[in-house]
Amino acid sequence: MDEFRFGFDQFNNGGSNDDTAKSGPDAKNDEITADAAVQADDAAVNAAESTIYGHDPGMETPDVEISGNTPLDETAHSTADGEAHAEYQDTPMGSEAPGGQTAGPADAGMRKQSYYSENIKKTRQRKIGVGHLVLVSVLSSLLGAGIMFAAVVFLVPLIGADVAGMLGLPSKTTEVSGSNSSSIIKKIEIAETTSPVEAIAEKVGPSIVGIQITVPARSNFNFFFDFNRDGIGYGSGIIISEDGYILTNNHVIEAAMAGQLSNKLLDGAKIEVILPDNKDKAYKAQVIGRDEKTDIAVLKIDVTGLPAAELGNSDEVKVGELAVAIGNPGGMDYMGSVTAGVISGINRTITLDNGREFRLIQTDAAINPGNSGGALVNSKGQVIGINTIKIAATEVEGIGFAIPINEAWEIAESLINYRYVKNRPYLGVVIDNTFTKEDAEMYKVPAGLLVYDVQPLTGAYKAGIRIGDIIVKFDGKEVKTFQELENLKNQHKPGDEVEVEVYRDGEILKLKVVLGEEKNLD
Repeated sequence: MDEFRFGFDQFNNGGSNDDTAKSGPDAKNDEITADAAVQADDAAVNAAESTIYGHDPGMETPDVEISGNTPLDETAHSTADGEAHAEYQDTPMGSEAPGGQTAGPADAGMRKQSYYSENIKKTRQRKIGVGHLVLVSVLSSLLGAGIMFAAVVFLVPLIGADVAGMLGLPSKTTEVSGSNSSSIIKKIEIAETTSPVEAIAEKVGPSIVGIQITVPARSNFNFFFDFNRDGIGYGSGIIISEDGYILTNNHVIEAAMAGQLSNKLLDGAKIEVILPDNKDKAYKAQVIGRDEKTDIAVLKIDVTGLPAAELGNSDEVKVGELAVAIGNPGGMDYMGSVTAGVISGINRTITLDNGREFRLIQTDAAINPGNSGGALVNSKGQVIGINTIKIAATEVEGIGFAIPINEAWEIAESLINYRYVKNRPYLGVVIDNTFTKEDAEMYKVPAGLLVYDVQPLTGAYKAGIRIGDIIVKFDGKEVKTFQELENLKNQHKPGDEVEVEVYRDGEILKLKVVLGEEKNLD
């Protein structure tokens, strides 16, 4: 704050001020005194400037310390003869009053005149150095690391993994120290898996069982790839009800059966089921029903409370979607094996050596010996097929097939309810698939289907069809393959009468056949 006091407006007269005009000698003396005061003031200002800037050669100046925040009191003294003296005094700071003063000779008529005082406070600007910048950077880094640590430890568990992933926060990693303090085991917690295969295996795995078939050594029956030479075969099955019904392939158990249309076992043969949660115990299985045409069979064990698999809709299967195969490749040692792939194709037609055709789902999920009867599962953990066939060749890899679950379940329901496939027409003949078109040309006979056997008391038997006949037409249409005959026959129902043309001894015979219903003999 600046304070200005002009001394020439105030006159010290015996301690009182008189504002009235003066005249006569006193007034003249006052005028002289005022002039001397003005001159003294000018001399005091000049002396002060000389002292501050240090260039008054005619006057000895004491050491004076001037600071930007120290007020300077200037006092002017005048004498009657006009000689002026200036006195400078720094304001004391603390107990000390540094600085000096100049004084003239003593004068009784000397009058102390206060001229002007000024206080100035200056602010000093400090420079920012490299050390300050480094310190700020270090503190900022420590603060950021502390915030991130707090977010990972406290914020992630509260907001969840999904939100943390969107915010770019890392997964939580914890360290667990064992009994040996020198070793640290890192436990990684994965909040969200990128593959559903683990969840599928956990859901469906308990519903996939092992099937073991024991056949007397005298039997030399062989089927597909699930039977060993030592009389023991292995396969897989799917639990379809909690009270012990199990779905599998017919070819898995066929070697243990007494006949083609029989549900009875060979003498000395047995079928056992092994559950995944107790591999040391085998349960004796009963054959409820089986169907050679669709390669489906149903078994039953006397156990309740089993985890039944969830069945999907095979009509909704799309090429390219996830496919997971679960079964027991190589026997019980690898029970519950899981392989994954995609759906490679749908409605694939496969013709077996016996002339039967299957419409199947194709997948590149590995299907190996022992997988037959296991489950092909979609991304929801639903069974969409029953693993059945793998094409094995040196130039072919990654081609496996499964029976669509919609067709398999329709057959299984009929087998459970009736022990055979109900309302399926039956002709009653066995066809020799080794007879080909080339054979017909060589023997100069019509191309067709050579009858290898006729089942007693069937529609074919009653109509007069004999062994050695060649069936050339069925219901007015030519037939040259077994599948063509099956397709035409399945367009009818049991009890329908159809015309069958056969070649016998150089002539064509037209026979009327009443179709029966296909049933197991026992």
